[in-house]
This record gives sequence, structure tokens and C-alpha cells, in this order.
Amino acid sequence: MSNLGIYIELKDGNFKKSNKETLSFAGKSGKDIYAVVFADDIGPYMDELKGVKKVIQVKGENLTYQPDAYADTMAKIIKDFDLEYFLGIFSAQARDLFPRITARTGNAGLINDCLEIDLENNLVIRPVYAGKLLCQYSIAEEVKILTLRPNVFPAAEGGSGDPEVTEFDLVKSEPKTKILEVIKSESKKIDLSEAEIIVSGGRGMKTKENFAILEEMAALLNAGVGASRAAVDSEYATYDMQVGQTGKVVNPKLYIACGISGAIQHLVGMKTSKVIVAINKDPEAPIFKKADYGIVADLFKAVPLLTEELKAVV
Repeated sequence: MSNLGIYIELKDGNFKKSNKETLSFAGKSGKDIYAVVFADDIGPYMDELKGVKKVIQVKGENLTYQPDAYADTMAKIIKDFDLEYFLGIFSAQARDLFPRITARTGNAGLINDCLEIDLENNLVIRPVYAGKLLCQYSIAEEVKILTLRPNVFPAAEGGSGDPEVTEFDLVKSEPKTKILEVIKSESKKIDLSEAEIIVSGGRGMKTKENFAILEEMAALLNAGVGASRAAVDSEYATYDMQVGQTGKVVNPKLYIACGISGAIQHLVGMKTSKVIVAINKDPEAPIFKKADYGIVADLFKAVPLLTEELKAVV
């Protein structure tokens, strides 16, 4: 039986929902699970971590995310605890961190954005060529490092039994990169990578202020608000809202695209959504070829009407 490690990603000290999906997948593997958490106080997360064999609590003077220190620490953990597999969420942080972990570990292979994983047969399926194809991979290296796409693997109820907790010192290394400042959004936003419903706007929104009509609908649906690259480039929306190849890859149960033409760059980021609804006044817009439901209408008329209908039923 080989050991399996999981990086537990925290956001503002909160336990991300996608961690539960990774833990649930790992729990079905039959392997001993080692959960790595960077936190001075492990108490708030112990209920979520029931069922794992060991929690490795990384402690240090400054646990704010620093890619070099985190990567050096996790590479040492992989070696010291003899971890054959190491899993994490396919997130913005993972895109930065996991290649570094792989390079520092030695004799390790990395596959990002996994949609299916068969650990027993060392087979993984992930999208390639901007999502046009699904490709099957295996990792020949001794250590196999994988990131899982959020909202793909089901999150079951947590396991039973309190794990053993082992403290581990943050590796102090000379940083090649240094985070000088973290600028947080003024408003509390739903993390798009974990959102079950997303309402997105494109260039057709025309102004930043017009995103208010999407925010009103999103509030009723408890949804996140996204944007296309065109909307972000036009400064109608902030970069943290961007969905697409150069933004966030999302996988919600419902994706509502408003005034988005459907350029391939955007489709790459949301095409695996369970249900796609498109609102666009151009009947030839490419988004309609991907949408499950399409509304050919002026979004400034259609969206307020939908919002009023939602108020009657939500």
C-alpha cells in the first residue's frame, strides 16, 4: 500500500470546498492519506480531515503563501513521508506551485487539470488542445503529482476517526520570488472555480456599471459573477472574474453567458459546465453552438425579465 499526500489549500484561512472533493477521491483509493496544511492552528480544520491517517501541520514565522518556501517544504515532505502520490486542487495557486514542487522533488511527474484518475492502473484523463480532445496519460516517474479540476469529483461525507497530527517546520530557503503585497477584493466574491452557478458578462455589457444587472441575478441564485476576456480588457470587470484560457477554468452546474460571443478562448474555460444558457442578440454568435439553451434577445431586456421571474420563485 503506497502513501498518498494531499495539499489542503486554504483561502483567507478558510477550508476550500474543493478540498473535500480531493479528500473524497483519495478516501476511495485504499491508500494511507497524509494531509498537508500550512497553519499555526489546525483545530478549525480537524472535522474536515477526519478519516485521513496523518495531518502534517506546517508551522513557521510567516505562513503567507510564498511559492519557493511552500514548494521546498512540500518537496521535503514528499521525500520524508515516502509519498508516491501527491494531489491538490487545480487552482490559480496550484498552477504556480505544483510545477515547482515537481521540479524540486526529483523523479516526479505532474499532470494538471485531471478529469478522471485511475490510481490502480496509473491512468489519468485530462483535456488537451484547448479542450478539443481528452487525452489519456500515465506517469513513469516514481512520484506522481496530480491536480484535480473542481466540481468534477463528488464530495462525499467526511470519514471517521481523528487523524494523528505531526508538526513540520516551514523550510527557510532563499526566495527566487517574493510576494510584496496581496490586494484583496473590496467585496466578498464567490470563488468562480468552486461556484455551482456562474453568471458571466462579455463585451456586450458595454460598461462596468451594467454588470450590476448580472450581480442582482447572481445574488438571487447564490452565484458567482464572471466575465470574458473582452470584458476584462475593456475594464468592465476585474481580472479575478475572467473565465477562459488565460483566466479561470470553471465547471459549474449552470453557466449563464450574457453578451458573450463565444470565442474559443472563453469556451475553453467553461465548456465543461453541466448546463449552459446563452443570451445574445446575434443569432449567429458561436456561443449558441455550445449552449444547451439559447435566448436571442437584447440582454438588457432579457436579464431583468429573468431576474423578476427568479424573484417570484426563489
